Amino acid sequence: MSSPEQPGYPVQLSGDLSKPPANGWWLIKWLLAIPHYFILIFLIIAYIFVTIIAFFAILFTGRYPRGLFDFNVGVLRWGWRVGFYSYDVLGTDKYPPFSLKPDPNYPADIVVPYPEKLSRGLVLVKWWLLAIPHYLVVGAFGGFGAGWRNPGLQPILVLIAAVALLFTGKYREDIFKLVMGTNRWTYRVVVYASLMTDKYPPFRLWD
Repeated sequence: MSSPEQPGYPVQLSGDLSKPPANGWWLIKWLLAIPHYFILIFLIIAYIFVTIIAFFAILFTGRYPRGLFDFNVGVLRWGWRVGFYSYDVLGTDKYPPFSLKPDPNYPADIVVPYPEKLSRGLVLVKWWLLAIPHYLVVGAFGGFGAGWRNPGLQPILVLIAAVALLFTGKYREDIFKLVMGTNRWTYRVVVYASLMTDKYPPFRLWD
């Protein structure tokens, strides 16, 4: 079972559930993913600095430097693979590669086409003012950072999937599609707020 992004919005998030994860393997994925979490801390810090540099580059030139763009897409790809493997989806038992580059052998990927030109005016407002409605939706998906004390939609869905996996060995297709939809929405907003596209994210889980 695959859940690819359909044509229409310039962020393609894909995840393949053709090989469902094992019943209880998810119980220790927090431990197995620690090396990735550690690296992602530094990658996210670099991502923020690169986005700040890109902000000024777009403001003065209308272009996102290609090398910086590719690096940030790579960071998003790394984070999405880890999320798909671990507790954003629990969609695979295949361990994520330690790489920023695409890997056709891994069942999760994100593709963001490079924009040749970006609006110098929108760069001033899209990452905060224009994105506020989406921030509220994404916050509801994740529980506004409250964790399991006040969980949002996405962790509840993943917990349901985890319990189903534990007792039945199956990942319900309808739950998987909803989990993929919440992740898809979130990554669209991240890409938009990170100045990587001028196209406003749609208010829907899928196309």
